[in-house]
Amino acid sequence: MRPLDRIRSIKTKLSIVIVVAVAVTAVTSTLGFRLGVPLWLRPLISASLALLMVQFLAHGMTRPLRAMASAAPSMARGDYSLRVHTTAVDEVGRLAEAFNHMAAELAETERQRRDLVANVSHELRTPISALQATLENLVDGVAAPDSATFRAMHAQTERLGRLVRDLLDLSRLESGATQLRIERISLRDLVNRAIEESRLHHPDLGVAVAVAPALVFDGDPDRLHQAIVNLLDNAVRYGGDNASVRVDARCRHRCLRVEVSDSGPGIPSGERGRVFERFYRADHARAVHRGGAGLGLAIVRSIVELHNGAIRAEANEPRGCRMVIELPNRQELAA
Repeated sequence: MRPLDRIRSIKTKLSIVIVVAVAVTAVTSTLGFRLGVPLWLRPLISASLALLMVQFLAHGMTRPLRAMASAAPSMARGDYSLRVHTTAVDEVGRLAEAFNHMAAELAETERQRRDLVANVSHELRTPISALQATLENLVDGVAAPDSATFRAMHAQTERLGRLVRDLLDLSRLESGATQLRIERISLRDLVNRAIEESRLHHPDLGVAVAVAPALVFDGDPDRLHQAIVNLLDNAVRYGGDNASVRVDARCRHRCLRVEVSDSGPGIPSGERGRVFERFYRADHARAVHRGGAGLGLAIVRSIVELHNGAIRAEANEPRGCRMVIELPNRQELAA
């Protein structure tokens, strides 16, 4: 039983404890005088009763602090499973809640770190193993050094380069080391340049564009270009060889909305929130076959969040997926 748990201030609790201790001492001394208790015995009885009352009232007040002090060394060693249990609503109780929240965040960060190391190791091992096997065959004379072999090796080195570049970009974006270079951008020109770059890797890419020529936006042109290229690449990868891709952009109520749609199989509703996680793939087999590492959409989300915006995945009717970006815009559609 903790009688003072519902009091929201530690100062009030201490004040109550002090007042009760003084009152118990005064009452005990008065009763001792009336009952003829010897003078030397009255202070001992008063102090003992006051201490008992203080122990009863203050029961559990410092227990969360002791629990945190006990858990801190374990957390320093990497054990984030310990939690502090308390029913107090005062400053100590709120400190315990903050401690538990910190422990949960550290545990999640540690899990993500381990997952990242495992995923990066896996993604690097695949092309390195392929290169190693091919080089061993060439050295042993098992395979002839023809153009097809060199093209395969070049494709693996390109895959390694893309992975390293994406990891560096994502690290800079998530650490806050990237500073945006805000300029006024023509959305139509930005989308056209992104489509031209995507066609270097997908020559047969056909994109329907619905962006007003007068639509302008204040943002970082390089980062937004990178985001749209990644969305187009994702649409082609999951949309299939004959993917139908469409880019729409419009500005309403000082909010810029950009949509990149494809006609592929779409993303199950339960996975739409996870596709923006690092190394997550809605269709693992297809993504690996086409060289995707699962970092493109994570990079897009970081770029969008740097612009104080949001991104989500929706179903595209009658089939496919639609990536929707919403960014706050200071510019309105010019007349």
